[in-house]
Amino acid sequence: MAARGHVQDPNDRRLRPIYDYLDNGNNKMAIQQADKLLKKHKDLHCAKVLKAIGLQRTGKQDEAFSLAQEVATLEPTDDNSLQALTILYREMHRPELVTKLYEAAVKKVPLSEEYHSHLFMAYARVGEYKKMQQAGMALYKTVPKNPYYFWSVMSLVMQAISAQDEKLAQTMFLPLAERMVEKMVKEEKIEAEAEVQLYFMILERLGKCVEALDVVRGPLGEKLTSELRSRENKCMMMYQRLQLWPECNALSYKLLLKNPDDWQFYLSYFDSLFHLMDKSWSPPNEGKHCVEGPVQTTVAEAVKFVVDRMEEEDKKESRPLRGPYMACLELIHRLRQRGCPDEQELGDPLELMLQFFGKFGDKPCCITDLKIYLHLLPPEQHTQFKNRLGELVPLGEVGEDGFGFPGDTKALQRHLCVCQLSRVLGLQHALDTEGKLCLITELKAHYHYGLQFGKSCLKTELQFSDTYCLMVAHVYIDLWTETGDENMLWQCLGVLEEGLSFSPSNAQFKLLLLLLFCRLGAFQPVVDLYSSLDAKHVQHDTIGYLLTRYAGSLGQFAAASQSYNFSLRFFHSNQKDTSEYIIQAYKYGAFEKIPEFIAFRTRLNQSLHFAQVRTERMLLDLYTEADITSSLEESVKAMGLCPEEDDIPWDNMRDNRDLTVLFSWDPKDRELTEEHRRLSLQEELVWLKVRSLTLRLLASLALLGHAPSSRNSDKANENGVSAKSSTLQTLLSQLDLTLQTAAQITEKQTQVHTRFTNNCVICHCQASALRLSLTLQELETTGLVITGVIVPSYSPMLICSLPPELLSRCKGEVLEMKDSRLMTQPSLLETLVFFVEVTTVCVIHGDVSWSDYVCV
Repeated sequence: MAARGHVQDPNDRRLRPIYDYLDNGNNKMAIQQADKLLKKHKDLHCAKVLKAIGLQRTGKQDEAFSLAQEVATLEPTDDNSLQALTILYREMHRPELVTKLYEAAVKKVPLSEEYHSHLFMAYARVGEYKKMQQAGMALYKTVPKNPYYFWSVMSLVMQAISAQDEKLAQTMFLPLAERMVEKMVKEEKIEAEAEVQLYFMILERLGKCVEALDVVRGPLGEKLTSELRSRENKCMMMYQRLQLWPECNALSYKLLLKNPDDWQFYLSYFDSLFHLMDKSWSPPNEGKHCVEGPVQTTVAEAVKFVVDRMEEEDKKESRPLRGPYMACLELIHRLRQRGCPDEQELGDPLELMLQFFGKFGDKPCCITDLKIYLHLLPPEQHTQFKNRLGELVPLGEVGEDGFGFPGDTKALQRHLCVCQLSRVLGLQHALDTEGKLCLITELKAHYHYGLQFGKSCLKTELQFSDTYCLMVAHVYIDLWTETGDENMLWQCLGVLEEGLSFSPSNAQFKLLLLLLFCRLGAFQPVVDLYSSLDAKHVQHDTIGYLLTRYAGSLGQFAAASQSYNFSLRFFHSNQKDTSEYIIQAYKYGAFEKIPEFIAFRTRLNQSLHFAQVRTERMLLDLYTEADITSSLEESVKAMGLCPEEDDIPWDNMRDNRDLTVLFSWDPKDRELTEEHRRLSLQEELVWLKVRSLTLRLLASLALLGHAPSSRNSDKANENGVSAKSSTLQTLLSQLDLTLQTAAQITEKQTQVHTRFTNNCVICHCQASALRLSLTLQELETTGLVITGVIVPSYSPMLICSLPPELLSRCKGEVLEMKDSRLMTQPSLLETLVFFVEVTTVCVIHGDVSWSDYVCV
């Protein structure tokens, strides 16, 4: 453990065995050893805390907390006890208690640099920026070191960033931070690059771009050396914000002469050029054009500059750089947008792309580089372009199967690039069914032939020809989508499984298999596939939806529970982990990263996926555990559910899903658009609203409990039953409105399968069941006894909640044979799952069991 290195004699020898037991996970022995030591040395506080750590790790949290508080109330100042308590409180997720420990320690030992530092970091963990500022200054006064002073300055900046009132940030916090730094500048005490970076950040946030520019270009800017061209990048940023286009143009031009492959400076060069042209800017007759040097203001100068860069690359004996050739295509694109005829001086886009392919076609980046400029080619040139590209691919002689194959991996990559470009241009999609089947045969042949180049590859390496296999799968999916022939889908699965056998680390194979299996309703292989992806950190948020979206809806409740827990562990650790990143940023002076870490933490806390997983997890627990391991009321209380409060940040929800995680070479008219993203987000939000309201309704019914059976309605009102019934009515009304929105989504997206396509009717049934439970609860509240006389009068309500349409949707075969072909109905599984939920809602609540209703 971290504290062991701080143990001082004479207790080092005594405490060491306890540390060793805790480090090795032998918590019971650690507790026993601590007890033995405490019998001999009752005042050895550290031993008591180490015992508490052992108790915490064995699940005895209350006992551990009680023991820790015994030591904490004594306000210890020995480093061993303080560090051990810090570890314990972190494991208990109570970082706010650490601040109290070090506040007391600092009062008792006011000159301790270490305790002051620990106090500052304790405040950082809980985001107490005001106290961080004060602690930083107190530390600086105790030990006058620059880093401590700038900790206090950065805490002021964080107060500005986190302030609800932007005016307060701009008029108080940031100006005070600026004055504090200026004081150090005037006294010539600025020592490190981090301090200059912080000064620049403050000026930038205040909107003082001129002053920020002066700092970067002045003597302080010479300290900006940790990143390549850091000074130039900051100058460029300020030029753009100040709209100093001459300086922006001149600096870009100067930097591109030094490094003609830096793409960001090509973009700033073109941006500034056209801004200057639009403003009809002209250089002065005498003197420099600007502080950065000569400025280019005409298209002719830009064309000459780009052409000169390409000619210099052509003269090189070594491999040329891609930047100048892409810059030529970018300039054509921009000139064409402006209707400028000068684009012809740069050459024919088709010939330029062929030239680019000739130089870089054997690199995987070639397809991504050319893809963004294919719109420069008219549709009538697409086939010609593809044929001309094919002429540049060295293939062997045509064999008996009618195909020629590449002789090495470079030729293979060129052929792959041609195939990918052909798909991007829409030429593959234009083929008929027979043509697509022939294309599949050709791609399969190339895939199997290319495997010979990867015989020596490790299991963690990808095969050179994997992309052929992936393209075969995409063409099969095209055929399945167009013809509805599910056999194409099974063929696709076979191809991907074969590809995975040769390239077990190919994530694209796994992701596509995962989605196809879910589409077929076969969830069992999905868990292993997702686990083998070995998703790390933020990937649990960006691609976790691929697993959690289908687990519960396909009836895999155990797998769903496991996947929900897996995702939630990441989100719950986010708060603690991000705090550690912030502390490290303070320690090493990476002040620019601190707001990024805060923004990252906020982004995860407001994640759509987080809200969905948390809601589904609690619903699943209620459906599967309530009235089995504990009562519904106990389960709701254990979850801390409050039906009156909605803790989902609807107005700030962040859609962090990576919807482009799968490779795609589809033409632009088939690509995922912003409208698709918007509709998908809208659907997910409405579905989350339905599920959240369902959860809150169940919690309301549970907390309503057994209404008073006395005939005294005043008594019922005193117990708050009427108020809770009002909450139920409000939630039911909200659910009805949300279901109306869901119905509208389903009507609008008739061509797309949404979450509500098969479940809208069932959601209404679930709402009816909840409403029925409320009605019966109200009857009991008024003192009526539910008997065989009363129940039949409510049987029509039950019948309405289970319409024939719902029952008919639940009938069928998940797998069936039609015309000697195997057909799947995965939607039937989803319908059955939600039907079970409807019945569960009625089973887990009410004094009258569901069986009583069914008998009626």
